[in-house]
Amino acid sequence: MAKALAWDMDGTLLDSGSAVPSAYVAAVRALGGPDLTPGQVVDAYAVGPPEVLLAHLLGRDLVAGDAEAYYAELSDAVAPAYPGVPEVLAALRERGQPVAVFTGASSRAASMLLAAAGIGVTTLTGGEEARRPKPDPDGLLLAARRLGVPPADIGYIGDAPNDMRAARAAGAVSLAAAWGHQYDPAEPADYTLARPGDALALLAGGPQIGAV
Repeated sequence: MAKALAWDMDGTLLDSGSAVPSAYVAAVRALGGPDLTPGQVVDAYAVGPPEVLLAHLLGRDLVAGDAEAYYAELSDAVAPAYPGVPEVLAALRERGQPVAVFTGASSRAASMLLAAAGIGVTTLTGGEEARRPKPDPDGLLLAARRLGVPPADIGYIGDAPNDMRAARAAGAVSLAAAWGHQYDPAEPADYTLARPGDALALLAGGPQIGAV
């Protein structure tokens, strides 16, 4: 079904549904912005990577040093890998497969969170590298180029509707991560994965989701 996999990060590899929004809430408060709820932050994720999102939440352009308030909060965030993720990534490496991540978060934020969770990757494409955020396919197309694989041969795994829309726009296989905090069963996907290990069956051409 797919020759390579690419993963979203938040809500797919990492259980960050509380830690990341809370870091934004604290940073906005520290910078004199409005009091926000974590839900308001999540609802604004589609705006773009951290610097763009932070400006949106503050309601003003950033000035020098503003972004550091967010990264300082993020440095204390605890966003563990979902159960089964480390084992799946280890299995990919054993098969000689790359571990590719395309996230709407910045490369800096992603590197911090992935390192804290003990996850190493082969290629990382951050949201700041895409001309437009998801559901635009630009970032996923860039990830495909870095992998040297046509987009149609990539299975993109993500929890949010915009992940599935980006996959469809890129011509990739859309794989919905049903364990993620933004998963919406009403959003169309080529396959719905109940757990991370299901992705291996697709990559291997296994006969049935859930067989791994």
